[in-house]
Amino acid sequence: MAGFRFQALDERGRTIEGVVEADTLKLARTQLRERGLWVSELAELSGGEAGERKNSRVSLSTTDLALITRQFATLLDAGLTIEQVLTVLIEQAEVNRVRDVLAAVRSDILAGSPLSAALARFPRVFPELYRTIVRAGEESGRAAAVMRRLADYIEARQALAAKVGVAFVYPAVVLAVSVLVIVGMLTWVVPQMVTVFQSAKQTLPLLTRALLWLSAGLRQYGYLWLIALTGAGVALHFAWRNEGFRRALDALLLRLPLLGRLNRAGNTARLASTLSILVGSGVPLLTAMNAAAGVVGNRVLREAVSDALRDVREGAALSTALGRSKLFPPVLVHLIASGEASGRLEAMLDKAAQQQTGELEQRVATFTSLLGPAMVLIMGVSVLLIVLAILLPVFEMNQLVK
Repeated sequence: MAGFRFQALDERGRTIEGVVEADTLKLARTQLRERGLWVSELAELSGGEAGERKNSRVSLSTTDLALITRQFATLLDAGLTIEQVLTVLIEQAEVNRVRDVLAAVRSDILAGSPLSAALARFPRVFPELYRTIVRAGEESGRAAAVMRRLADYIEARQALAAKVGVAFVYPAVVLAVSVLVIVGMLTWVVPQMVTVFQSAKQTLPLLTRALLWLSAGLRQYGYLWLIALTGAGVALHFAWRNEGFRRALDALLLRLPLLGRLNRAGNTARLASTLSILVGSGVPLLTAMNAAAGVVGNRVLREAVSDALRDVREGAALSTALGRSKLFPPVLVHLIASGEASGRLEAMLDKAAQQQTGELEQRVATFTSLLGPAMVLIMGVSVLLIVLAILLPVFEMNQLVK
């Protein structure tokens, strides 16, 4: 049975969009006519090799994925089967892309595929970590409980990312306004004063001469600056595709005093929370580490996790394997060691994730609380220097007149 996306008019002339499942296009059209709908568009959802290539490029926002997962868990808790859950989700989906993805997954379920295999058709929508957790729920028979944990995990990650993003909005706005104000003064206000200074035929103060030189350079060679910035952006774009370049940046980032700690704490929190939910869902530790490595954004830390995975495979304890790299916070290593010794690894991993998340939020709050005033101070000093450079010759002219 295949899925077909349709657009039709009902008896009142209203446009209705949705997905219908049938064996053939003709049967799908017949079903819609029996429902009293006049079909204007009817197309089969992606299938075959071309469809698989298209599916591999489909993506959904984290918000949509979190909502789908939470609704899935709630409906499973209510006693509905996976097929019934997908039917409900398709009916209430408001975005066509979400509806198409769910309909394709439901078609595979009806064809006999397990849920994890059906989700694998959309790797950018449901990443490997997501599918691994779902597969663990299928194998353990605790699909509802696992989906609840998965929904909590996605929502927590989304909330943390949103909190960090919002914290940097104010400094970014201040920086943008500062640049615009300074450039505006150099390209418009300062040139208005040049004629006054030139007619005075006096030796200008050093600060004023420097300001005039900077203003003239910005107005006469501004296009060269624009070309240089564009060229640098293009070069950075191509360099970003090189793994060696990105790894070097990640290594440099870890060595920076404040940003390095933020990056380390964020990646450690993702690693610990991912391992916690995987281990708690019954996923073997080696499989869990392999999937968790994918959520570590910093390439140097990701390599450390891969090295730790190799050591664990050879018989080392997880805490020992992670501690050898000296890259992860000692609190993570000690909490994991405590969990291994007490048989409460899942709980200790969850505690480590909460500790690192709290530390990250505290550091971000401290950083942004200092960054905002610092940006205002820099803007104020820059404007003050420009104003002084303009007023100093005026003061000297007044002294000469007296």
